Amino acid sequence: MKTDIDQLMLNQNTAALWISGAAQHNPAMVYFTGGAHLTGADLFYLPGQTPWLCHGPMERDEAAKSGFRLISYANYPLNLFLESFNRDPLEAAAQRYARILQDIGLTRGKVILYGMREFGEFYSVIARLQQILPELSFEGDLSDAILMEARATKSQEELDHIRRMGEITVSVVQKTKDLLTSSPHDGDTLMDAQGNALTIGKVKSQINLWLAELGAENPEDTIFAIGRDAGVPHSSGTPADPIRLGQTIVFDIFPCEAGGGYFYDFTRTWCLGYALDEVHQAYEQVRQVYDTVVAELQAGANPSIYQARACELFESMGHDTIRKNSRIEQGYVHSLGHGVGLNVHEKPWSGKPDDPTNILKPGSVFTIEPGLYYPEKGYGIRLEDTWYLDSQGNFSKFVDFPMDLVLPVRG
Repeated sequence: MKTDIDQLMLNQNTAALWISGAAQHNPAMVYFTGGAHLTGADLFYLPGQTPWLCHGPMERDEAAKSGFRLISYANYPLNLFLESFNRDPLEAAAQRYARILQDIGLTRGKVILYGMREFGEFYSVIARLQQILPELSFEGDLSDAILMEARATKSQEELDHIRRMGEITVSVVQKTKDLLTSSPHDGDTLMDAQGNALTIGKVKSQINLWLAELGAENPEDTIFAIGRDAGVPHSSGTPADPIRLGQTIVFDIFPCEAGGGYFYDFTRTWCLGYALDEVHQAYEQVRQVYDTVVAELQAGANPSIYQARACELFESMGHDTIRKNSRIEQGYVHSLGHGVGLNVHEKPWSGKPDDPTNILKPGSVFTIEPGLYYPEKGYGIRLEDTWYLDSQGNFSKFVDFPMDLVLPVRG
């Protein structure tokens, strides 16, 4: 949580955090500002101090909502720096930042960089800034030891945001289910209201509309894949594919709050009308693995033990797993889950057994998502919910939704 940041910085001998970029769709900046309307900003966090927020003059009111100490870029006119340094844009930008850092008293020590910026331009500015202020060092947090570690446990307010996104998500899933089950079919193909084939693309467009109406968005797309595509875990689906009876549909939806806030992650697998016997069997096996892992969850555990458990169970059922062959393309081919927050994938991870900080603790939010994939047989199956560990040590799903495989269809 945010209250852990100062100690985490001390553990890493870090003088400051520098978060740069817009305050929307920029997780580190959203974490501090709450998603204010800032099209470009720089935030400097020094332990034990109120953060400094550099902002454009047109966005001063938005910046003020943060409660941070404010610095307007207007106080450091870029034109003056260009005039002082032979119209060299790199030198002007670097010298401008050097002046800001000097004015806030940040002139020595390790500075960890976060945020979303145009990489090439910002890299050049930082490299030059390092030369101007040699007692500072600028690094990335490659071990996720500070902000990602702080964000790995959520406050009650953050849990409430995620729960609300869960409620929005399942309401859209229900609307999608209703659309599919109420659509007529011609032979084995579902039809839309105009008498044309109902396609993956049409369904996904409707999903986007429903999310927008509820104040959410899906910047990383939605997986709505049928048949062979359902057997490729991250195939988002082929827009022109018609929705057909009896084929598996993997529906993996991971929207966030509008503006790039908190995410939710959820998957169901459906067959319309009927399912083949092999699909029924594989589905029940995935459900068994899901239920077994949920029953064995323990606070303080590294999630990697549940990945190993899922592999063990699937292997006992006769399936190949990623544990035996990291390059497999059928069977159980991915990890069991991941953390969820301002990134749809974040700490804790089910694939990091050697990280002693990668554990389930109060405030952890994570997915459980076992699956089986056989693209050459024309099907794939995945079941996923987002879970959390509360302050009393209890594991719970944010929202519930049926896990039915076969959905009845009109007619």
